[in-house]
Amino acid sequence: MNLLTLATLLVTGFISCAEFGSYAFVHPVLRRLPATERIIVEQGLLRTYGRVMPVGMTLCVVLGIAAAADGRGPALLSWSAAAAFAVAVASTVVVNVPINAATGRWDPAHPPADWERTRRRWESFQGVRSWLLLLGFVLSCAAATT
Repeated sequence: MNLLTLATLLVTGFISCAEFGSYAFVHPVLRRLPATERIIVEQGLLRTYGRVMPVGMTLCVVLGIAAAADGRGPALLSWSAAAAFAVAVASTVVVNVPINAATGRWDPAHPPADWERTRRRWESFQGVRSWLLLLGFVLSCAAATT
């Protein structure tokens, strides 16, 4: 295994698992919290994830493309992984980032009237992003071991 393949698997594995874990295990619990507490926790997660995920998700795309262009694994698997990472980032930028920016400005004690609908939309696209990242990681693993 070369350094590029190792870096691709480490970075994409970390990012996809962090996002999928958030989607599958953290946010279902948050939905059961009272509004004020939920928004406070959501804002805290935005600060934590907001430091790491923009860089990490961008690296997933860059490393996915670099690994595919390297030509060591099956091209279909490698390029499909890169595409999954790219679509995940695109959906994040188009949908999740604007919602995150709005959520970060909310007063937890007095959220906007449509805050729950807005968060449901974010969660729907969090699901899309999480599954795409996980798929990209699985495809990267398959490409590295085939």
